[in-house]
Amino acid sequence: MAAQAIRLFRKMDGLFAVYKPQGVHWKHVRDSIESNLLKALNSCPPPAPQLAVQFQLLSSGENSSSSKDLALSPTMVPTLADHPLVTGPQFHKVHVGVGHRLDAFSSGVLVLGVGKGNGVVKVCYILYGEFGKATDNFTDTGRVIEKTTYNHVTQDKLERVLAMIQGANQKALITYSQVDLRTQEAYELAVRGLLYPLGKSPPILMGLRCIHFNPPHFSLEVQCVNETQKYLRKLIHEVGLELRTCAVCSGVRRTRDGPFKVENALTRQYWTADSIIQAIAHFHKTTRRIRKSGMYRQTAGQMNSRAEVQEQIRSQTGQSEQINRDEFSSSASDTVVDRETPFG
Repeated sequence: MAAQAIRLFRKMDGLFAVYKPQGVHWKHVRDSIESNLLKALNSCPPPAPQLAVQFQLLSSGENSSSSKDLALSPTMVPTLADHPLVTGPQFHKVHVGVGHRLDAFSSGVLVLGVGKGNGVVKVCYILYGEFGKATDNFTDTGRVIEKTTYNHVTQDKLERVLAMIQGANQKALITYSQVDLRTQEAYELAVRGLLYPLGKSPPILMGLRCIHFNPPHFSLEVQCVNETQKYLRKLIHEVGLELRTCAVCSGVRRTRDGPFKVENALTRQYWTADSIIQAIAHFHKTTRRIRKSGMYRQTAGQMNSRAEVQEQIRSQTGQSEQINRDEFSSSASDTVVDRETPFG
């Protein structure tokens, strides 16, 4: 392979984010990007052909036609074995991995990777809902099965329902984090934001709030782990039931996937090799800077932080017990002196 194509392929090793529009399957996005990267790699200049020695017959004179007057002359000619028409394209396949997938109904940030894999990260969505009707698939494009009134729904009632749902999910988060709810450890981990489910767990909401309310339309911002888009659409339906009405989901938009936000996602016209390489280089530069500042946190880092918190709690507990023992000993000795002084 040409050195230029190899250098270009090495620059593609990393993660980047694209913006997936609604109505497009994530496989079509991945296939389109794979095709663009493959086209860019194969457009690099082919390697220089190897030279081979070839002997050509040369005549010693202009009018000489006898075999005695012919001579062999060695010349260097390029071989045809490395010609692009013989070998075909340099690259036949570029594998692009997909992180948290989005179905055709959803839109937003879609993280892709070339080469090394992706880590487990927190995801943020914006859910668009509409009061007044229910459908068979929880979306506004489904078959309507029920219609209700929604004049009694206020923003205060909606926020109370969201707080109740978030409280139930917070308890589930502590349960699947395998920490004791009655300990100081659970409190410290919750304050520092280090509670994450260990192993397999159902979808868990880590944050839920209303960002827009104009009946019948409303919008929710959701932070979650282990989610599916169907679960998020059903969440809108359940919110409507808690408010004694119905609601359907008119859109699911992912606004963040780990360190990638909407402003970092490449739109369709930038799904080219040059733009993807620049996005990957920016990701590497950003993660190096965050790691140096100590703010970057992956799953392994979270586990280390949890261990540090547990060790810190144990050390603080041991220090407090030692201080209590010292205070008790000093107070006991003072008591003995006070009792002995009057009888001295």
